[in-house]
Amino acid sequence: MTRSTEDPAFVPANRGSEGDLRGLIVDWGGVLTNSLESAMGSWAESEQVDLIHFATLMRTWFGNEANDEAAINPVHLLERGEMEVPDFEERLAEGLSDLAGTPVTPAGLLQRLFTQFVSAHDMNALVRRARQHGIRTALLSNSWGDHYPEHLFDGMFDAVVISGQVGMRKPEERIYLHTVELIRLAPAECVFVDDLPHNVQAATAMGMVGVQHIDYETTVTELETVFGVELRT
Repeated sequence: MTRSTEDPAFVPANRGSEGDLRGLIVDWGGVLTNSLESAMGSWAESEQVDLIHFATLMRTWFGNEANDEAAINPVHLLERGEMEVPDFEERLAEGLSDLAGTPVTPAGLLQRLFTQFVSAHDMNALVRRARQHGIRTALLSNSWGDHYPEHLFDGMFDAVVISGQVGMRKPEERIYLHTVELIRLAPAECVFVDDLPHNVQAATAMGMVGVQHIDYETTVTELETVFGVELRT
C-alpha cells in the first residue's frame, strides 16, 4: 500500500533553521509498537526458539554488508518482496532447526511472530498530533509479510511505504527518496524516526534530521525541540 497527499506542488527545502522542518517519517516495528527485543523475546519463548540461535543465523545471512552476501540475504529478499513469506519461513525454520537440533514448524512462523507486536499507543498518538499541527507524516517500514494494522493508519499518515510493496528497503537511499517525494518534501525538510541506528544514519546522510527511538519520552522531547511545537497533548 502506498498513499500520498494531494498537495499541489513540490516545495524544495531551504536548508537552515529548524523552522524548515515540515515532515515526520517513522518506522513501525519498534517505534509504533513495543520494542523488537520484547516482541522477539515473547515469540522465541512461545516457539521454543533460542534467540542465540536466531542471532547466529542472522549473522550468517547478513555476512559482511560490504560484499555480495547482502544481495542474496533471505531477509533482504523478503523485505524487497523478492521472496514469498512461505519460502522465507521454510528457510528460517530450516536454519533454526539445524542450529537447535530440533524441528521448528515453518507454516505461520511470521504470523505468530507478529502477534507479539503490540501497538504503542503513546507513539501512535504522537504521530497523529504532529499531523494535526500541519506536519506531513509518513510510515516507512521494512516488511516481513503483510502484518500491519492498516485500520489504525487512517487519518494518521499522508503516505504509507511498505518495503515489500515497493521493491526497496531501508537503508537504501532510494526508498527514503521515494517516501519524501510522496509527501512532496525534500529530505532536508524531514525528520526520520527509527529504532535501528543504521537506518537513522542512512537518513541523516541524505540531509534529514535523524532520531533514534529509545522510548516515548526521549522521542517526544527531541521532536518538540526540532519542530518547535507542543506534541505531548
